[in-house]
Amino acid sequence: VRAVALGICGTDFELISAQYGWAPPGSDHLILGHESLGRVQDAPKDSGFQKDDLVVGIVRHPDPVPCVACAVGQWDMCRNGKYTEHGIKERNGFCSEHWRIEPQFLVKLDSALGELGVLMEPTTILAKAWDHITRIGERALWKPKILLVTGAGPVGLLAALIGAQRGLEVHVMDRVASGPKPQLVHDLGGTYHTGSLDKLGFTPDIIIECTGAAPLIVDAMNLIGNDGILCLTGVSSHGQREPIDIGTLNRNMVLENGVIFGSVNANRGHYEMAEQVLLKADRNWLARMISRKEPLANWQEALKRRPDDIKVVIQFTSD
Repeated sequence: VRAVALGICGTDFELISAQYGWAPPGSDHLILGHESLGRVQDAPKDSGFQKDDLVVGIVRHPDPVPCVACAVGQWDMCRNGKYTEHGIKERNGFCSEHWRIEPQFLVKLDSALGELGVLMEPTTILAKAWDHITRIGERALWKPKILLVTGAGPVGLLAALIGAQRGLEVHVMDRVASGPKPQLVHDLGGTYHTGSLDKLGFTPDIIIECTGAAPLIVDAMNLIGNDGILCLTGVSSHGQREPIDIGTLNRNMVLENGVIFGSVNANRGHYEMAEQVLLKADRNWLARMISRKEPLANWQEALKRRPDDIKVVIQFTSD
């Protein structure tokens, strides 16, 4: 595959700061990059791919044992932790001008998406989150109306996008008061908030937490209402300590049938869901999520955070 673009996310910053990450066995370094977009250059005749197909690589590969989940293609739910991940865990990533991958871990995109296909991998994370939210909600008659998303980064905005596509009343909270984020939320028909959760004045049916900030997570836990669902997608940094009234939290969760769960990664089915989300979305809105494109020769600038950054992309070639 010839690389077209590569998205940069918070995981990459954590990797380069050595908070975690594992090189492939026998290697002393790890090639980063998991938000890929490329064009097929060469493929076996029976692979289902042809030259110039627009593609993204699936990040996670199943463990070699395999566990019961990996054995049925649900490697995002690996039970024994022996999975590998491109650019993260024991498998080189996509930050190179050309890369190879097994056809079963490659996804062909609708060519209409073009360079917006670089948003595919982060969209899969939210496709999975929404898939599991729906499964949990349908344990009983369920008609959610209000969605709250905490964090207006790429993951938060994509969570809000899917909520809007599902016809929910969308609210997004972030600490940034100006810039492109509020307008992107407004253009979805949503309401943008700053401040604290206890001042919102409403109880959401669904909360998707996308920051990993411990104080915000605690506030979100305390905000869950009857039959409410809190999905945690943000990965917290080490050392965050926050007091929690476990007794009150437990009482509320039990008496109100609340659910708190975590969600990470995605399987092939979620990639298919994510493509439909992107195809249904307004292309101009998606393009505005990409706040900065840096050429490969200027890759170091892509790893410098700026106040108005949303999604930063390393551009390998013009698609």
